Amino acid sequence: MHQTGSRWLRYGAGLVAVAALAGLGSGAAVAVPTPTVQIKDFMYGPAVLQVPVGTAVTWINRDEEPHTVTSTTGAFASGGLVNGETFGQRFTRPGTYQYACALHPQMRATVIVK
Repeated sequence: MHQTGSRWLRYGAGLVAVAALAGLGSGAAVAVPTPTVQIKDFMYGPAVLQVPVGTAVTWINRDEEPHTVTSTTGAFASGGLVNGETFGQRFTRPGTYQYACALHPQMRATVIVK
């Protein structure tokens, strides 16, 4: 009887291991949080954001004043964002992307895409 119980225990452990390994190779997509830049107190936070190629970044205005997210090279521009509004940009090429607020030019930040 002891051998039979031991055999079932090994069989059960083997099934658990196979099920666990099957989940590893499933190729299922894993949700990655979207990087978010907060616009508050006349600043972008974080001021420097590093992301992999293909990442979409979201900016959200948390200030009472309107702001923009405007690339210094013209690659992207949000237009005016009032409190609570968002803007998204997907970065498909590596590089350093500097941007500023067209309404408040002292507000500057950078996205580094690798």
